[in-house]
Amino acid sequence: MTDRDRGDGGRGGTEPERTRTVVLHPALKTARGASGPAAVTPEMRLEEACGLAAAIDLELVHSEVVRLAAPRPATLFGSGTVERLGTAVTGTEATLVYVDGTLTPVQQRNLEKAWKAKVIDRTGLILEIFGERARTREGQLQVELAALTYQRSRLVRSWTHLERQRGGYGFLGGPGESQLELDRRVIGDRIVKLRGELDQVRRTRGLHRKARERVPYPVVALVGYTNAGKSTLFNRLAHAGVMAADMLFATLDPTMRAVRLPGGRTIILSDTVGFISDLPHDLVAAFSATLEEVLAADVVVHVRDIAHPQTEAQLADVESILTGLFARGHEDDGLAGRPPKIEALNKVDLLDAKSRDAIAERARRDGRAVPLSALTGEGCVALLDAIEADLAATQTVAEVEVSLSDGAELAWLYRKGEVLSREDTDEVSRVRVRLDPADLARFNRRHGGA
Repeated sequence: MTDRDRGDGGRGGTEPERTRTVVLHPALKTARGASGPAAVTPEMRLEEACGLAAAIDLELVHSEVVRLAAPRPATLFGSGTVERLGTAVTGTEATLVYVDGTLTPVQQRNLEKAWKAKVIDRTGLILEIFGERARTREGQLQVELAALTYQRSRLVRSWTHLERQRGGYGFLGGPGESQLELDRRVIGDRIVKLRGELDQVRRTRGLHRKARERVPYPVVALVGYTNAGKSTLFNRLAHAGVMAADMLFATLDPTMRAVRLPGGRTIILSDTVGFISDLPHDLVAAFSATLEEVLAADVVVHVRDIAHPQTEAQLADVESILTGLFARGHEDDGLAGRPPKIEALNKVDLLDAKSRDAIAERARRDGRAVPLSALTGEGCVALLDAIEADLAATQTVAEVEVSLSDGAELAWLYRKGEVLSREDTDEVSRVRVRLDPADLARFNRRHGGA
């Protein structure tokens, strides 16, 4: 959820467990001249930072962009700024300060001493959100691996998060300075064990993919910036009940469902974790098993919140992550190229008539974009048609002959491909059919190259 609709004051003090939080976005003064369609202002980044805080139900009591000429090694901010922000922390009775950037262990410890409050950086908060949202065993393993990799380089207050059945990863609370630093050897051993378990997850996913290849159903992966509406679109297309909420990282664990296209073909639709700007490297690495579904997809649908003021910046962030993802996939697994991509321009129901017309015209010119509203269903059939067209473009049209007495083989052709025409004689049926190359090869092997 972003500042546009988080409603900070709606719950007041009725929920004592909510942590009073100050949100700070540090912005280098030399970076103010950023330009181009993907340029993001510090104020926009602060809005997203407040959305991250709201996503884990923190009570926002103060937020600001803090401009600095150069980062200080000891405290990030200058001494005067540290003192001024300390007054704001004390005056609002905040117990947590979220710094929307990367803090070294030394900076984190010194700021905590100066402000007498818990301090957490961007990586720590995202890990806390992921730790609370993970529901499947795989998701929990991935978050724990990322959390331990992050913790290994800094003083950590608690080991108790490893004993939790669910929930966050302990960065927001804990007794504080009285706790001992974690044993690095124990963390290292646990990381090795987690990587082994995730390797097994990866092998299992590979076996599942091979099983789907034998069926086979093409895979269509939904990707996009967090809160772009992927899960709402997934629910709309697959008639599923995946959690879809107006908050950042509402979906963490991957979900897959079978969906029937208008032409009758069945696909596997995959909903994935949302991307975000400056996604910590450890998180990208830890979630590689989940993101393998994107690498193996036949079509990628990039779901965009076209009504968001930062939609072009979000596009650049997602493209950057996808480029790195496919580069690693090509290097590690020998994958060739990227699958076709369709842009789903979501949330057109939030646009005025003039903006909607402009988006529709842009989609017509582009040819790879579909305006839609996952909430109302507008444009969803057009998206399915576009997916079907992309899949058809990878297929081969062949003319085959099948004995009329071989009903099972005729049924196989109808099930695996798209029958374009059929002409029956007394003994054989001449069928013109569109098939995947692999299916056509299977048919030819069974029929001696018919």
